[in-house]
Amino acid sequence: MYHSNSHRSSVHAHTPSHMYPSSRTNYATPPPAATPYQAQQLQYQPSRRSQTAGVPDQSQLYQWFRKVDTDGSGEISVQELQAALINGDWSRFDIDTVKMLMNLFDVDRSGSIGFNEFQGLWKYIVDWQQAFKYFDRDGSGTIDGHELANALRQFGYNLSPTILALLEQKYASAPYSGQGPLPGISFDRFVRACVVVKNLTEAFQRKDTDRDGWITVNYEEFLKMFLMAP
Repeated sequence: MYHSNSHRSSVHAHTPSHMYPSSRTNYATPPPAATPYQAQQLQYQPSRRSQTAGVPDQSQLYQWFRKVDTDGSGEISVQELQAALINGDWSRFDIDTVKMLMNLFDVDRSGSIGFNEFQGLWKYIVDWQQAFKYFDRDGSGTIDGHELANALRQFGYNLSPTILALLEQKYASAPYSGQGPLPGISFDRFVRACVVVKNLTEAFQRKDTDRDGWITVNYEEFLKMFLMAP
């Protein structure tokens, strides 16, 4: 129950404890693809000589960094990163996903990323592209509800059909009219959906110290949990 008219208000949230991911789950790297897959999020492709399972050598990656850094500042801004990142249908990455990536890799919190940070971001995108290819079982270029459920289950999240449906609607690549099948989830929004589930689950777990699936948080803590999600 939540009462908004008191500074002592609290939120009692519950999730079945069996929905917690297994402690063995490795969130740092998505499950590998069935076969090696060349990531194509950046418009600047590696030469066949320099690529190894989608990861270019450092000199090639530095060339890409300089191309993405269009103003020559030595740092990549949110706008420059968005201009360089594309989905399989050539659509630009959603700006909220770009901001999430910047936040993950802007280690010094400068508001932009340098070359060292860019290297980590590139590897992260390659790993997620492999996972996306793996879970896009029908080869449609998007993730549907069944594929999303399968991906999250393999990441260790056993979510209810209600939550999965909400995720599918929220992260669909186009607005849903309420009729016909839902639009699929594009690569960029798939990454964001998975990261949001991970971060919110971990935030809940930090509060649920006795692992009974229930927490009590005050109003400010409740807002913080959601506002700090990507």
